[in-house]
Amino acid sequence: MTTPNDANRASNALGSPSLARQHLLIDADDTLWENNIYFEQSFADFVAFLDHEHLTTAGIQTILDELQVANRAAHGYGARSFARSLRDTFQHITGEPDDHPDLDTVERFGLRILDQRFEILEGVRETIEALKPHHRLMLVTKGHREEQQVKVERSGIEGRFDAVVIVDEKDEATYRSIVESLDVDPRQVWMIGNSPRSDINPALRAGINAVYIPHPRTWHLEVEDVLSGFDPSLTLLRLTRFSELTGVFATDGLDRFATPAT
Repeated sequence: MTTPNDANRASNALGSPSLARQHLLIDADDTLWENNIYFEQSFADFVAFLDHEHLTTAGIQTILDELQVANRAAHGYGARSFARSLRDTFQHITGEPDDHPDLDTVERFGLRILDQRFEILEGVRETIEALKPHHRLMLVTKGHREEQQVKVERSGIEGRFDAVVIVDEKDEATYRSIVESLDVDPRQVWMIGNSPRSDINPALRAGINAVYIPHPRTWHLEVEDVLSGFDPSLTLLRLTRFSELTGVFATDGLDRFATPAT
């Protein structure tokens, strides 16, 4: 749902309907399709397999989080990196050597994510179809290049995007680089996604608008407070469903936000 202040800022960003074509950067994981639920299930199965006498699930999660952050620089994001972190967590807790037979089982908890069923979120296909005639759509996702490309291809909607960008990290520099490559007014660019850490806050810091669509199962390491002290000329919208984008960015939505001629 948008607030009155959101609408006022949107009117400044969208301007006249005759100049209303926008550049929509759209996140993939947990914005277009389910993702983190599979990591959560693998972690739950790992905890059950570990069956530790003293450590709680929260305690094991803390160890895994620390190792994931440590591994991120070298191995990035994705199922393969997660499998490595599960292996490291197992060895950290148990002290077992590299050749312990249980390590193969532990790694499989992470690697099986690659073979999980693929589930597009409700309303995504229809919304993309509604937006495409009016705007430039760019899918922007981070993670292991091969893993992300496979997901993009499995989605069946790759062809509806004008471009697909896979990056190692989504930060302020990433968004500035994308805007520079588009060679457009940054106020006509929007980042749409579920992650405050990777989608919303760095986009606002980079000087572009953002649409925050929370997902109830967003990875907890991607959750942080949404930026409040951003450039007042920018727009931050908060929606509850991806399908609400149609009302914001379709032609009638642009008319609703447009600044009346004087």
